[in-house]
Amino acid sequence: MFDLASPLEMTIAWLASKGLAADMAVWSARAMWALLVVVLSFLGNFVVKHQFLKLLRFLIERTRTSWDDAILERRVPQRLAHLAPALVIYLLSPLPLDGLEGVVAALRDAMLIYMILVAVLVLDALLNAAQDIYQALEFFPKMPVRGFVQILKLGIYATGIIFAFSVLLGKSPVYFLSGLGALTAVLLLVFKDSILGFVAGVQLNANRMVAVGDWIEMPKYGADGDVLEVSLNTVKVQNWDKTITTIPTYALVSDSFKNWQGMQASGGRRIKRAVHIDVNSVRFCTEEMLRRFAKIQYISDYIERKKEEIGRYNSEKAVDLSSLVNGRRMTNLGSFRAYVTAYLRNHPMVNQEMTFLVRQLSPQGQGLPIEIYVFCKDKVWANYEAIQADIFDHILAVVPEFDLKVFQQPSGADFQALRN
Repeated sequence: MFDLASPLEMTIAWLASKGLAADMAVWSARAMWALLVVVLSFLGNFVVKHQFLKLLRFLIERTRTSWDDAILERRVPQRLAHLAPALVIYLLSPLPLDGLEGVVAALRDAMLIYMILVAVLVLDALLNAAQDIYQALEFFPKMPVRGFVQILKLGIYATGIIFAFSVLLGKSPVYFLSGLGALTAVLLLVFKDSILGFVAGVQLNANRMVAVGDWIEMPKYGADGDVLEVSLNTVKVQNWDKTITTIPTYALVSDSFKNWQGMQASGGRRIKRAVHIDVNSVRFCTEEMLRRFAKIQYISDYIERKKEEIGRYNSEKAVDLSSLVNGRRMTNLGSFRAYVTAYLRNHPMVNQEMTFLVRQLSPQGQGLPIEIYVFCKDKVWANYEAIQADIFDHILAVVPEFDLKVFQQPSGADFQALRN
């Protein structure tokens, strides 16, 4: 029954020589060796977790690299240390169970499954550490890799389950892999969102459409804010009101969205707003109006230069100035546009190197729009809004100085004034 060279039989023989009965000697010997295996497993666990890990942490804290810190923070060595007691039990289990091949096989299978689980958790932690290391690299573009990491994790867990079942059922892993073909349709249905998310993640990365930290706007899903996370199935966006919107990853490919990252990386944030002028207030400038406009510092040179240019043209063409429609004349609206242009050219927060337009749009039912199209140097939202408001406060206050009126829909007070 027993191998003559086995430690268990030697122990049984020694106990029998001390006067113990045969059955008692067998059970006592097994108990002694089982206790020794348990003690060695606890000792291995203690040495690895409390001595080796302390030494490893001591060494890592004194290195200049950051990748080993990420591995330690993600508890890769701590998870790997769980293999020590399992290996001791796996290797030494035949000692107390010599002759009980079925029990030894079952115990070893249990230890193998446990070690497979530990290996899966170690690889999971390694992937998390790799993701942290990648995101900490400043010279790499911050492309979202969370989706790829999740795909790898899914493959690792699936492989771990296959190996665990192969150990449990005594079949080769190839046996289970060959059976996956019949389950393809079911797997496609179950993992539809994951597959769509993975394909979308590849397209998002390849085209660099969105990354963590980008400001995106997607009205269909009520999203307007910073991207917090790009994962396999979802993209999390923190809106400006601090709410969180979750968008399916594939929706960023199938639907349209606006990414403001280009603006944030540029030299300014666009100001695009119009002042609507009452068309009834537009007229040719009189001499008295031109004298007033000439006192405005921003356009004094413009007024004098324009008067000389128009006077020279009318003289050369022998224009009859008895009628206002003959020849060229300055208008209060043109002078106002010149002032707005000069005012913005001298504004310290307007980027003069980017698109700069003060243009007249087509007349509408709400008046004649004079549109300001410039870029603010400060891209911070609160500062940008304050600068934009200051600019239009000034422009609206200046409009009456050019004998113009801002168009405004009639209100109840206007109708009341007509009745009186």
